[in-house]
Amino acid sequence: MRFLKLFILLICIQTISAQTEKPNILWITCEDISPDLPVYGDNTAKTPNLDALAEQSLVYDNAFATVGVCAPNRSSIITGMQPISIGTMHMRTGKDVIGWGSREYEGTDRVDIEGNPIIQYSAVIPENVKCFTEYLRAEGYYCTNNPKTDYQFAAPISSWDENGRKAHWKGREEGQPFFSVFNINDTHESKLWKYSDKPLTVSPEEVEVPPYLPDNAETRETIARHYSNIELMDKKVGELIAELKAEGLYENTIIFFYSDHGGPLPREKRAIYDSGLKIPLMIKGLGGTGRTDRMVSCTDLGPTVLSLAGISPPDYMDGKAFAGEFNTEPRDYIIGTSDRFDEVTDRMRAVRTKDYLYIFNFYPEKPRYKDLAYRMNIPMMPKMLELREQGKLDSIEQIWFSTKGTEEFYDVKNDPYNVRDISGKAEVAEELEKHRKLLHDYLFENPDLGQMPESKLISIMWPEKEQPVTAKPEIERTEKGITVSSKAPGASLVYMISDLKDIDTGLDAKWKLYTGPLKVKKGQFLFLRAQRIGYKMSEIVIVES
Repeated sequence: MRFLKLFILLICIQTISAQTEKPNILWITCEDISPDLPVYGDNTAKTPNLDALAEQSLVYDNAFATVGVCAPNRSSIITGMQPISIGTMHMRTGKDVIGWGSREYEGTDRVDIEGNPIIQYSAVIPENVKCFTEYLRAEGYYCTNNPKTDYQFAAPISSWDENGRKAHWKGREEGQPFFSVFNINDTHESKLWKYSDKPLTVSPEEVEVPPYLPDNAETRETIARHYSNIELMDKKVGELIAELKAEGLYENTIIFFYSDHGGPLPREKRAIYDSGLKIPLMIKGLGGTGRTDRMVSCTDLGPTVLSLAGISPPDYMDGKAFAGEFNTEPRDYIIGTSDRFDEVTDRMRAVRTKDYLYIFNFYPEKPRYKDLAYRMNIPMMPKMLELREQGKLDSIEQIWFSTKGTEEFYDVKNDPYNVRDISGKAEVAEELEKHRKLLHDYLFENPDLGQMPESKLISIMWPEKEQPVTAKPEIERTEKGITVSSKAPGASLVYMISDLKDIDTGLDAKWKLYTGPLKVKKGQFLFLRAQRIGYKMSEIVIVES
């Protein structure tokens, strides 16, 4: 009998342990693709690895970026906030905010909406807003990012255990749960020309040309390159999944696959239409498969990871968890925004429901087309501009080059390419007013820093055009150990403990997130650093026990 009771007790302990074990979470992200995949009905590219993942995943049919370009949308992913709420909506703020570093930026010839010159800068966001990975690290997760950040601010040293091209879940301690991000850039806009020496794996004759682009050899060649790049990306997805399986981690790892915004082609990337905002999203490990039409914003990704890890997302976040312990009610709509892109400034706001897309243009006299130097590298662009000059674009192709008007309204189910503006149709007047009110109420209830000229915003973030510096850590010795703080509001703190005073204290060193009093043994050295997002890091403070 005693043996039977012990056996039952052991089974119960094992069951409780299995139930409380935190899942590993892997993000496989790619760049610049719309739902251009077989799982979404587009069979142009062959993606066997994503097809296999989709069979074991819940596939989302209504997932959207906040902005149709990488850096502003990536800021929404890492913070769970709308870019217009935290001042990260302009693309791009500074030229070295992709990596760890933080420094003073040189001036440029870019101007804001009022024509005022703007410097390069790292966005200083509200002091209460953190990278969501800090909450994971505080709960014992090992967090890695490989290799891209591009948040509009230098990734704070507190946000990742490892950040760079060598970052990997393998660096964690035994039994430690991980959250790892691997970004695959083969589908980036730049690869439309940088991969010109690679053989096409998709025939130009087999691609479908969307109605907003002219159907010619140059266009087909560019589209074929895009689908060929998707096939390259799919192979790397397969390699990551194979690595998980080889290490016996696949079953206990929740896998997200998504793109950072819509496609790379003209009238896709940077656009506020579905072609710029709608993205693929599939998640394996939620306990179900199939499809869902639940609306998801990229602001929801971070809160959902926290929820899956059993962590309640902070109330300040704009995003809401759509799975896990803290799942919320489904969204009714998505907010999309468009401001400065490189050297061209505009301001547009959008509301996307399941049936309609409403856009309000604050500068209706400006054309939809933005004459960006970067986009001129796309092979099809010179030909498209030549056809425009010759008056040889048809009425739909010409829409991109026309002025916008104040409002745009699209029936997304009957007009998936968003080329028939029905804002003037009497039969949709009620729906138009409903969506107009949704946007009005949202902008009334939430901050929109885009209404402020960017030069004014920078003067608030960087007084006298100088990047603020985080106050250095301060210590207090208590019975519980060494307590650390910083006078900089919103600063995060990191530390290392070593037997040696002369150690590597660089950005790639294994800095730990400070969460409470520290015990330092006699003869050891405590290294401390503080950083508020957008500020320069503090100097290093060394404490000898």
